[in-house]
Order: sequence, then structure tokens, then C-alpha cells
Amino acid sequence: MKLVIQRVSKASCTVNNQITGEIDTGYLVLVGFGLNDNENISKKMAEKLSKLRIFEDENGKMNKSIYEVNGKVLSISQFTLYADASKGNRPSFTNALSGDRAKQLYDHFNKCLRELNLEVQEGIFGADMKISLLNDGPVTIILDSEDLW
Repeated sequence: MKLVIQRVSKASCTVNNQITGEIDTGYLVLVGFGLNDNENISKKMAEKLSKLRIFEDENGKMNKSIYEVNGKVLSISQFTLYADASKGNRPSFTNALSGDRAKQLYDHFNKCLRELNLEVQEGIFGADMKISLLNDGPVTIILDSEDLW
């Protein structure tokens, strides 16, 4: 499982000219699933995300969690995080989890975040989404479950 976490001042997701999710301070999280991912990994990644301290404290150091800044999460499914462009010019997505199973894990991940008392807005899985954000910092953190466990 891969997460691309962007610290934002605001972010939104639009599908067919309708806003499906919108936040102010918090994280825009691009979420991708690989072939070996499961509910346990999804839960651990949600816990890791919730514990990150990447908001600035009064001394300008990244020391505050999303809870301490009353932040929210905009969660966006992103199978292209598993793109392999090592051969040729057209990426392969054979390492990305299939749609139905990936949707189950995406829903589970968002449920786990909510169980951790985070407010979560979402995109629409599999839709053509337009994402708008104001990156704060900019701060972008990449978490890959294969590197963590």
C-alpha cells in the first residue's frame, strides 16, 4: 500500500462538476493498493498516517499531529501509484490491485481513519476526479507499506 500525503491549507475533489470532498487544513492523501495488500496493512497505514507529526509548532518545527491542528483528510484512490514505467514509455499497472478488491481496501482504510477520530472526505473510487489543492510548505510525504513492515 502506498500513500502520498500532502499537507494542505485546502483541497477538494470534483467529479462531473460536483464537489465530492473538500477540506481546509489537513492532508490530501493519494491512496494506492498493491497485490499483497490486505485489511491489516490498511489499518496499520491509517494508524501511521494519524500519528504523523508534520504540522509546524510555534518554533516552526514539524512537531504537531493532524489532531493538534484540527485537520481533516481528503482521501483519493490512486491506482497509478503502482505504475511501472521501467520498460518502454507506456506504464504498466500489473502491480496494482484489481478494482473490486482495491475498492474494499480503500473503504476499509477510510473507515479506519474515521475510527481514529479523523474527519475524512473522499473522492469517488474509479471516477475521473479533478483534484485541487493548496500545498502547505510544500510538505509531501510518501509512505510505502513494503518499507515499513
